Amino acid sequence: MTTLFDPLQAGALHLRNRITMAALTRQRAGEDGVPTDLHARYYAQRASAGLVVTEGTFTAFTNRAFPGQAGIADDAQTTGWAKVAEAVHAEGGTLVLQLMHGGRMSHPDLLRGAQPEAPSAIASGTGVHTFAGKAEAPVPRALGTEEVPRIVEEFRAAARRAVDAGADGVELHGANGYLLHEFLSPSANHREDAWGGSPAARARLTVEAVRGVAEEIGGDRVGLRISPEHNVQGTLERDRQDVLATYDALLDGIAEAHPAYLSVLHREIDGDLVAHLRGRFPGAFLLNSGFAEVTELPEARRIVAEDLADAAVVGRELIANPDLVRRWREGLELNTPDPSTFYAPGPHGYTDYPFAGEGAQAG
Repeated sequence: MTTLFDPLQAGALHLRNRITMAALTRQRAGEDGVPTDLHARYYAQRASAGLVVTEGTFTAFTNRAFPGQAGIADDAQTTGWAKVAEAVHAEGGTLVLQLMHGGRMSHPDLLRGAQPEAPSAIASGTGVHTFAGKAEAPVPRALGTEEVPRIVEEFRAAARRAVDAGADGVELHGANGYLLHEFLSPSANHREDAWGGSPAARARLTVEAVRGVAEEIGGDRVGLRISPEHNVQGTLERDRQDVLATYDALLDGIAEAHPAYLSVLHREIDGDLVAHLRGRFPGAFLLNSGFAEVTELPEARRIVAEDLADAAVVGRELIANPDLVRRWREGLELNTPDPSTFYAPGPHGYTDYPFAGEGAQAG
């Protein structure tokens, strides 16, 4: 029987175990979006996870989604990520950058005055966090038909910078109500051109982004994160037949790119939708159940042991336990995550969680 601690090959990515780190918003970068030595320490501490996925990383200053977000949009940011990649590799880890366009979940305060861009001029109806504090998400501007290819090029260019910085690959963020997910959802995408109107048309941008990135760095270094039916941030998918048609078109469309993996967030890890998606995707399949519950060892073990997926995606337990793989393997006591430090600046609650058998570390 396959276990959490067995290796996995996902395209060109070698995972030494099947406990993978979710992309986790931690907000430790400055306004310039440059990763720091603190980022390098944080990710290197967690390098024993089979796959280390970075926080969602903006591909251009026109799509930052939250304060403290790191980017991969210019040379300074690329140099910062090179230090992170070097630190993770020094610990034997495998690192992919999650590439993210914030879409309508942004604000001019985050975009140096620019208006958020989205498939349609429809506000999410939720709040967003800005440098000045929490604000209502504004009505975005709808991307013009002639602009949509630019989004693909931004993902492609960001992927090239990520690999040039030493990352082993990239993961495109098609989940959680951000731009690619907005295009997939009929509640956020009311377009009537080639990028909307039907399930296949709504899937087109994500398909072309995956293909473009695969052409740039090789499909075997590309992952895609999706969260169908997650229904967060105003991005709703409540018609199961439409969901099936949309995500079937997506998976059919990216098949020729041969992505390394598909990472799925869904509340029903053993439900028929997850099983359907896995059956249609030939690469490595990663899975977790969402934000409502912390992914504990029993669920992670079940995901792999019952062949629901090839690997389990873990978030908060890896925040608090940089050596989670060892602790789970040896049955050691766990540190408890401190939510008050999830989005606060500095090392506290970021790099100072102790490893097993050690006292608190200086960040």
